[in-house]
Amino acid sequence: MQAPRGCPDWLGAFTAAERPDLWHLARDRRIFEDLWPEFNLHGDHTATYFGALFPTYAHLQVLFVDRRADRVVARGRTIALRWDGTLQDLPPGIDAAGLRALDEPDKVTALSALSAEVDRAYQGQHLSGLVLRAMGDVARSAGLAPLLAPVRPSWKDRYPLIPIEQYAGWHDESGFPFDPWMRVHTRLGARIVRVEARSLQISAPASEWETWTKMSFPDDGQYVFPGGLAPMTVNRGIGTYFEPNVWMLHEL
Repeated sequence: MQAPRGCPDWLGAFTAAERPDLWHLARDRRIFEDLWPEFNLHGDHTATYFGALFPTYAHLQVLFVDRRADRVVARGRTIALRWDGTLQDLPPGIDAAGLRALDEPDKVTALSALSAEVDRAYQGQHLSGLVLRAMGDVARSAGLAPLLAPVRPSWKDRYPLIPIEQYAGWHDESGFPFDPWMRVHTRLGARIVRVEARSLQISAPASEWETWTKMSFPDDGQYVFPGGLAPMTVNRGIGTYFEPNVWMLHEL
């Protein structure tokens, strides 16, 4: 693929179809797993649709390489799905989007971002915006514009008790979204189309949650925990967490 606008000379951009070796390298070395809280790697449904991205959707997966070190430094994962452009037909979150894509693979009309990841050593160099631009480029090339993004707000874990509807409406002094990751999307032309309080589900025994969070959950009830965007509910020894997202739309 052609490098997106603004890409520095030292950075190469490829799809996983063009460089499957890089896709496998990033996966096998688990380059990006430490970017996520441990619990986020254990979604009830995420393995189903994330696991289907390669090779079926290899042409829609974006990889960035530091040419100087031949090192994978950023990755954009996406999936094609059916969406008629209306709010009524918009999936109720990332789980629903991923599962719809797998259920209706022959009816796709749009592209949904799933994750944009940048190696910690390369953060602070505006690479996340390049990943989003590259996602938009592959959407255009595949005839799958617009690009949907179920955004995981990067500062929401600081305010787990604030409803996502309220948080998504906060703005900074310049009028852009208060949340940094939402702000990146907005500066690239995206707009909020809907918030989802129950976008991604994680259910597991409280003992597993204790391992993931380094906390104890001695009784039934609601708990806030490190990295969580909303409270987690423990009921009869099972912890259930619904992660909120904000649907943002890049019209392309």
